[in-house]
Amino acid sequence: MTNYATTDAATRPLAVVTGASSGIGYELAKQFAKNGFDLIVTSTGERIEAVAAACEQLGAKVETVQADLATYEGVESLYQQIQAAGTPIDAIAINAGVGVGGAFIETDLQAELNVIELNIASSVHLAKRIVPDMVARHQGRILFTSSIASQMPGPFQAVYAASKAFVHSFSQALRNELKDSGVTVTALMPGATDTNFFDRAGLEDTKVNKAPKDDPAEVARMGFEALMDGKDSVLAESLLTKVAGTVSKILPDPLKAELYRQVSEPGAADK
Repeated sequence: MTNYATTDAATRPLAVVTGASSGIGYELAKQFAKNGFDLIVTSTGERIEAVAAACEQLGAKVETVQADLATYEGVESLYQQIQAAGTPIDAIAINAGVGVGGAFIETDLQAELNVIELNIASSVHLAKRIVPDMVARHQGRILFTSSIASQMPGPFQAVYAASKAFVHSFSQALRNELKDSGVTVTALMPGATDTNFFDRAGLEDTKVNKAPKDDPAEVARMGFEALMDGKDSVLAESLLTKVAGTVSKILPDPLKAELYRQVSEPGAADK
């Protein structure tokens, strides 16, 4: 295993991981812990304490923050905790996100607005707080969890896919702005991954939910390594995800939308 950071307890770098209670966020937190980072981890629920315990067993010092990042106050609360730590942030994984599946005319408006607040607004808000601190130090690494869905229109996940398109575009624009600052920005682009995303999004009866999914630990490992290598983005983890990412660059949007529809339409799993 490559250790990207010093293991000296007095000089261990500090990383922040949002949405760390499960799935890719949990595995990202473990990647940082395994590679010599201390951590600030956040999510809305009490499970974040179990995440902290797991990372502490890997040698990290961990602080937890329970906050709803879909609210302005939640992001500000997290940033206040980061400042209170008194240690510069060396890396941050802006990973918290949520999806809503179903026909747009049937989905709940508040649920869709929550997708926008968490996936888009909180990403911009937190970056706005963190980036100036990193630039002032001429050092830092930022990982945004985008998605293969960012590369195509997403019928029956219309707002989610659009939110990830925003995150991806934002990350790459920010990367360009910061190219001479000493701060790098990387977009992690997973495909269908074995997490609770599909249940939470109401996508249980879709083909994409029934199909084999990627291992979140491997997705997180690839994202972490891309972050530490300063890459612009990484398609993770399976060959299918990589092929989908490549193909999406050449297909027209109407065709991409139709292909997306075939795997995301409710009830399609039984057809």
